[in-house]
Amino acid sequence: MKKSRLVMVGNGMAGVRALEELLKIAPDLYEITVFGAEPHPNYNRILLSPVLAGEQTLDEIVLNDWAWYEEHGITLHAGYTVTDVDRTRRVVRGQQADGTVVEAPYDRLILATGSNPFMLPLPGRDLEGVLAYRDIADTQAMIDAAARYRHAVVIGGGLLGLEAANGLMKRGMDVTVVHASEWLMERQLDDVAGKLLQQSLAERGMRFLMQAQTASLRGEGEDGLAGRVRAVCFKDGSEVPADLVVMAVGIRPNTALAEKMRLHVNRGIVVSDTLQTITDARIYAVGECAAHRGVAYGLVAPLFEQAKVLATHLAEFGIGRYQGSQTSTKLKVTGIDLFSAGNFQGGAGTEEIVMSDPFGGVYKKLVIQDDKLVGACLYGDTVDGSWYFKLLREGRSVKDIRDKLMFGESNIGDVGHQGQSKASAMQDSDEVCGCNGVTKGAICKAIKDKGLFTLDEVRKHTKASASCGSCTGLVEQILMFTAGGDYSATPKTKALCGCTDHGHAAVREAIRTPLPDGRKLLTIGEVFRHLQWRTPNGCATCRPAVNYYLISTWPKEARDDPQSRFINERAHANIQKDGTYSVIPRMWGGETTAAELRRIADAVDKYQIPTVKVTGGQRIDLLGVKKEDLPAVWRDIGMPSGHAYAKALRTVKTCVGSEWCRMGTQDSTQMGKDLERAMWRMYAPHKVKFAVSGCPRNCAEAGIKDVGIIGVDSGWEMYIAGNGGIKTEVAQFLVKLKTADEVMEYTGAFMQLYREEGWYLERTVHYVGRVGMDYVKRRILDDAAGRKALWERLQFALDGEPDPWFEFDKAAVDTRQFSPLPA
Repeated sequence: MKKSRLVMVGNGMAGVRALEELLKIAPDLYEITVFGAEPHPNYNRILLSPVLAGEQTLDEIVLNDWAWYEEHGITLHAGYTVTDVDRTRRVVRGQQADGTVVEAPYDRLILATGSNPFMLPLPGRDLEGVLAYRDIADTQAMIDAAARYRHAVVIGGGLLGLEAANGLMKRGMDVTVVHASEWLMERQLDDVAGKLLQQSLAERGMRFLMQAQTASLRGEGEDGLAGRVRAVCFKDGSEVPADLVVMAVGIRPNTALAEKMRLHVNRGIVVSDTLQTITDARIYAVGECAAHRGVAYGLVAPLFEQAKVLATHLAEFGIGRYQGSQTSTKLKVTGIDLFSAGNFQGGAGTEEIVMSDPFGGVYKKLVIQDDKLVGACLYGDTVDGSWYFKLLREGRSVKDIRDKLMFGESNIGDVGHQGQSKASAMQDSDEVCGCNGVTKGAICKAIKDKGLFTLDEVRKHTKASASCGSCTGLVEQILMFTAGGDYSATPKTKALCGCTDHGHAAVREAIRTPLPDGRKLLTIGEVFRHLQWRTPNGCATCRPAVNYYLISTWPKEARDDPQSRFINERAHANIQKDGTYSVIPRMWGGETTAAELRRIADAVDKYQIPTVKVTGGQRIDLLGVKKEDLPAVWRDIGMPSGHAYAKALRTVKTCVGSEWCRMGTQDSTQMGKDLERAMWRMYAPHKVKFAVSGCPRNCAEAGIKDVGIIGVDSGWEMYIAGNGGIKTEVAQFLVKLKTADEVMEYTGAFMQLYREEGWYLERTVHYVGRVGMDYVKRRILDDAAGRKALWERLQFALDGEPDPWFEFDKAAVDTRQFSPLPA
């Protein structure tokens, strides 16, 4: 029996998914031909962001390689742009860049032409270095630019723009995001979550110009309209330098071919519930180019739902109708958890349940209407995003669980003992991968029937976790309890970042171990070359870590690289959500003087600093300092740096102790000052806080600090590895000491042990949890010589360590970063 001829224009994710679904249910029905404008097989476009960030390679994001097309008898014309479709003769005509023409007759035709990026019609838009962010060619051009140039400007603060900015920053570029609105991702987030996101990205070094109106792009030459782009100019007359400009301001359905074919187009190629064009029943449209009930979808999950329906009709089953999709948003930026779905803005007739902890970086907003969940916006804690999305899609009443809804699925009903994983509590019918519509039962069946033992195998056979990747953790949980001891998807050592397969321990050991010729690795570049880093300049995750490991391993030999620190540590001040900074001068043990207070008050008046606040660490915080005023504020205050911005010793909190308090048994204030003066310039894997209380009443809250010292009648008790953050951890008792000198030695030894062995961004509580309290006791309590050696190494490292507030006129600090933008 002669096969019908199926031709598809477009080789993207939605169209090829339709072919995959069709081949499952009717593998011998069609002779298939595919035209793809790009010279590549089908790849995962939404994973271009990890490729740009150096976390994945182009080969790793291919969904269907060349062999797949051959295996299924599909003729692929890669690199051919379809220029014409003759609907009368039913022939598709494609052409390569060199003029080569191919024609393919069809009985059924699928238009999967996707979308085009929107480019702002600005003067200078045709300059070299101005591009969109849509495909492999764009991504490669951005990677090449990052290897040669420094300044990047991303126009657009939506999902795609932020992923582009993050990737370029991880490639080592200075990135400015220009956005016309008040907050980021305003169509995917509400204003609170958008501003939390901005603050988090700013802390990583990303710069933002919000509510900015771009006027033009300026290039080389006198008229500024030739050569490579050099600046982005704004309507207020200001400008920012730019060697690369990425426009990420939106997409539009690619309907040019459909219009040429005289198909009905309105916000896309208009299709029915069967994905047939309403002009010609032989022609279908799927994906971003299609408009269904007035909506053109730009997210992968709805497009795959369309593909499944389309496949059933091409297979002549005559079943299934596409009725539209609920959509959700997730951001593919490492270390930032974000989820939104439905009507998260609320409005008339809706109710809102909100939990907000801006200091801890957690925000949750649930919107309810008529006892149903209609929207959710989560930042910082998204573990229940899939459950909220399920409730939203099902439209079930939440009246009976309303009081527990904010606290997540684990607090609803009986889900078993505390240690039970979310995966084991799920029903087989529950959806795991929203992009591909894969249920837990389908994953479990594939694991058992096909003997799957790795995450890659599960992805290959089920497509779960193969698209946006947000369900990867859940898929791994299912794999673990289904495959049991044979599970091997996750390597035992987690890579430091996507630039390398080496973990923290391996990187530290490589730095610590001299090379065969006796040389030491003393620079970031030497480490990258020696360990064969995948990206030559590293990223915003690995550069600060390697920089810390170098200076903590080889003090006075390895030189600190300020550009490999986060923005707070480069500016020596804490950036705030409005782009101003917080300045906190050091006060030894919380004590100050009238002269210091006068200098602080004078600086507040002189520089019009809007807010003055006493911190929980017994210091004064000046909030709202302009970046360009920072050097002068430091100079006028004339006090030591409080290091409130750094991965360093922040504060030593004290009570008034025996000097003033009738309950005090020891002089806690003096002890606090001595500890702080001895270690105040100490950089560490993470921020460190001490406290000293003069008696067991513990007014200084020493029981939740990295090091807590509590005075008792016979001396001092020492506690370690506490944390008073979003998840409070009570410090563990280490030892009882008699003298102040012992307190100093034991504290310094523990800090140096943590400095030498802690992983970058690992708090003391997690370090002690990883190595064990018994190990710490062996190193600090049982080995007297080792303890003294640790304390001596810390003193050696800190001897001569400069105070950055007194270094801003020297070469160690790049004062150019404090200059206001040129007009």
